[in-house]
Amino acid sequence: MINNSYRTIWISDLHLGSTQCQADVLLDFLKYNDSEKLYLVGDIIDFWSLSKKMYWPRDHNTVIQKLLRKARHDTQVIYIPGNHDENVRDYDNHVFGDIVVKNSDIHITADGKKFLVIHGDEYDTIAQCYKWLAKIGSEGYDFLIWINRFLRIIRRWFGLQSNFSLAAYVKFKVKNVVQFISDYEESIVSTIKDRDLDGVICGHIHHAEMKKIGAFLYINTGDFVESCTAIVEHFNGTLELVHWQKMEFPRIDNEIPEVNMLG
Repeated sequence: MINNSYRTIWISDLHLGSTQCQADVLLDFLKYNDSEKLYLVGDIIDFWSLSKKMYWPRDHNTVIQKLLRKARHDTQVIYIPGNHDENVRDYDNHVFGDIVVKNSDIHITADGKKFLVIHGDEYDTIAQCYKWLAKIGSEGYDFLIWINRFLRIIRRWFGLQSNFSLAAYVKFKVKNVVQFISDYEESIVSTIKDRDLDGVICGHIHHAEMKKIGAFLYINTGDFVESCTAIVEHFNGTLELVHWQKMEFPRIDNEIPEVNMLG
């Protein structure tokens, strides 16, 4: 298998240190995908989970080692903290093991488009104003992910590979959650209308998306908890939403669901 090579890759919401993280799929993605620049768009390490229970299996440590190795070998790695790793925000513009911490960044694509890169919790009123409620919601979400892990194991027993997420299914059956996602998207885009930008690339809500809102591009990286998604920039500036599945399973490129491209 020849590695895919990109100008830029964005991944977010890895939640290392929690049982949510699909570290095996993440390691597979990092193995087969290289880039000149790699953005880690928040909630990389889940300090909320670690504060309740120490959980750090070997493959989570391997992910960190893999990221550090990429940073040492010609990949510019930029870490933009989120709300689950918000303590890292105190180290804005610091460098740790060749990884640069930035609370936000402006990325210019090969074809000259300018994107604000942020985690996005800054535009989530619940996360900002009602942190206690956000943490309760996180507990319920963890429970759904826990159930989904067993469903995933059963599917693999039968040789099935699927990105079905119980948590995502429940979210989109709840009208208020669907409205929250829409409000979140509109809130972020509204803040950049008076800036010299073409769009925003964020994470936070675990819902991968690429779409136009007015004249701006709203792009969400998704996560490596439910959907295992990333945003990539090709060398001509085209942006693509990638749904990753482990290479140990036979995969035909045109069978990857919902691949969106914007140029």
